[in-house]
Amino acid sequence: MNTGVNHLDDIEVTARSITKKEKILESKYLFPFLLVATLFPLWGFANDITNPLVKAFKDIFLISNAQSSLVQFAFYLGYGVMAIPAAIFIRKYSYKSGILLGLLLYAVGALLFIPASIYMEFSFFLAALWILTCGLALLETTANPYILSMGHPDTSTQRLNLAQAFNPIGSLTGMFIASSFILSQLEVEKFRAKEKAANPEYANLLPSEVDGKLTQALVDFSTQSPQAHQAIQAADLLTIRGPYVAIAIIVAIIFVVFLFSKLPKTITHDNPLTKKELKQTFARLFANKCYLEGVVAQAFYVGAQIMCWTFIIHYGITSVGLSAAEAQSYNMIAMGLFLTSRFICTFLLAYIRPGQLLMILAAGGFALTIGTIFIGGMTGLYCLIGVSACMSLMFPTIYGIALKGMGDDASLASAGLVMAIVGGALMPPLQGKLIDGVELISGIPSVQTSFILPLICFIAICIYGYRAHHKYHV
Repeated sequence: MNTGVNHLDDIEVTARSITKKEKILESKYLFPFLLVATLFPLWGFANDITNPLVKAFKDIFLISNAQSSLVQFAFYLGYGVMAIPAAIFIRKYSYKSGILLGLLLYAVGALLFIPASIYMEFSFFLAALWILTCGLALLETTANPYILSMGHPDTSTQRLNLAQAFNPIGSLTGMFIASSFILSQLEVEKFRAKEKAANPEYANLLPSEVDGKLTQALVDFSTQSPQAHQAIQAADLLTIRGPYVAIAIIVAIIFVVFLFSKLPKTITHDNPLTKKELKQTFARLFANKCYLEGVVAQAFYVGAQIMCWTFIIHYGITSVGLSAAEAQSYNMIAMGLFLTSRFICTFLLAYIRPGQLLMILAAGGFALTIGTIFIGGMTGLYCLIGVSACMSLMFPTIYGIALKGMGDDASLASAGLVMAIVGGALMPPLQGKLIDGVELISGIPSVQTSFILPLICFIAICIYGYRAHHKYHV
């Protein structure tokens, strides 16, 4: 028995395994990785071109802030409805099937903007957005774990971060198109600008008072000249539908590419998802307090993010006196800060534990939201922009904390965290109601005091960060 030689061979193999560094992306996965990575900008685009529609639809249809906030309710409700069915569908069939179905729903929802604009029905737009978002939920539930599976587990997080770098391309494109080709081109905005120019005395009023007078002038115009007002509505709805029809065509092309592309099958069907196994998985998830609290924290985070990015336009108009397009440009600055802060916070994770960093970021978001509420004006707007820096790493940090040690339960658990995006559906309408006239603090415009809702969200996130750090040791 040559035990000495065998021992030396074992040492050599061990040494090679220690020094060998796994590749983030192997050559055999390069094409499928790049193909799936093209999906990440799609939901970034949809998210950030939809946020400004809340203000646009409010003026076009002359509805309340609470009613126009139903745009976000319909949009993010799709995540709540589709996330878990999407995970089950993918587990039963394949990642490619999930992607194809997601792209199909995305394209159909976007194309439904055509009949919605023809019939000029607000509810039709809400239905179209809901269908579109069901497609987004499928794509997000599919793309993230698919990217993770394309290679060695040790490099999965790096691989996902690389794919997520494509997401801001869609977000910034959506914001740019919303600012340059929608908000600045709306006839209703041109009407408000003419009305403001015709009344120089408005310069001596508070921005919130000017906004109220311009809205009332639009209401009076719709009563006195209903046909002319209807023509404005038709023109503006045509302007809004243009980008959605364009993205539907792009999505249809991507659908065809995926349909005829050969993608690796990284899901095995050796252990099919039976009803018994599904029940046991859900039982384990409901018994995991760190996970359940993470789902709740994620819902609060998404709610805070959507409220801050949606109502920054209302804040700029009402508290500063900006136009809708000018206010949207500050939203783009907030996104730039969000992206920059994400790189900084990712670097900090090498020195600070995730739970502790989450707690610090939430505390920063809380402090800046206080400034947004009580300071107002440009300084308050800068505080609101600064909140984006604090939100930058909250979603993936909560995601990572909640899924730690999940093992085979991670796919369904991930769907639960995607489902938590429904927080973006529930909270904006509440803030819209506060903006519509609930005076929480005497002497402060309701659009400022409405940010007490994001304030509460940051408190909840801070508590989760504290518990993750001290109780769950993450």
